[in-house]
Amino acid sequence: MWSWVNGVVSPVDEAVVQVVDHGFTVGDGVFETLKIEQGVPYALTRHLRRLRRSAMGLALPPPDEPLVRQAVREVCQRHPYDLGVLRITYTSGPGPLGSVRGDQGCTLTVVSMPGRPWPASTRIHVSRWPRNERSPLAGLKTTSYAENAVALAAAKQTGASEAVMGNLAGELCEGTGSNVFVVVAGRVLTPPLSSGCLAGVTRGLVLDWFEVQEVSLPLSVLATADEVFLTSCTRDIHPVHAVDDREIPVWPVTAAMAAQFRANCAADVDPL
Repeated sequence: MWSWVNGVVSPVDEAVVQVVDHGFTVGDGVFETLKIEQGVPYALTRHLRRLRRSAMGLALPPPDEPLVRQAVREVCQRHPYDLGVLRITYTSGPGPLGSVRGDQGCTLTVVSMPGRPWPASTRIHVSRWPRNERSPLAGLKTTSYAENAVALAAAKQTGASEAVMGNLAGELCEGTGSNVFVVVAGRVLTPPLSSGCLAGVTRGLVLDWFEVQEVSLPLSVLATADEVFLTSCTRDIHPVHAVDDREIPVWPVTAAMAAQFRANCAADVDPL
């Protein structure tokens, strides 16, 4: 596993970030996670576009895109994984032990590690904790991820791989690290960004490539939908075979979409 920290490339266990970095002390940063296949990060341009949006949402200076691309290239060249995961993190940099930001400049890190394929389908858990669609962080991919870690840990205890949350209005929102879609009477539906969900890169590709409607949905739709699937950069389109104790034995629409999605990805590793 290799890392790039403010221009220095090293094995992960030798990388150095200051312990007073605000990304560490208060979660004041943004990040992107990408899939690597045959040494190449997928959809890098879209991820960098979102990294910039998230940074600006935190009132951070925009990342230097050529520098980020250089860092990604150097890390991927050190170990071109057949299947791997790449993480880009951009924080406000070293600062006081409190919420006030410092003035030493931002920190940029890139790290890669081996990936592993997901099973053919998965179980999800409906979380008892809602997503706050009114939060100043709603829709931003920030390093303030503790609530996701808590919700996912609870889901893991039920045998699920993901926790899916509603929002404060009782509407379907998103997973801790994924977007959620449902198939109802042949229609593919997903919550709009106004629900508080993240504008996932894979979600965006699905919206571009398939006939999908963005519709506000009650969280209870997960109990009645004909099919449910998740999307994320590592899952692609991932069928759900169970929502808690409710089994979903077949998912023909999802399977067809997943096959076409994989074909589209193979044809273009950086779809704009």
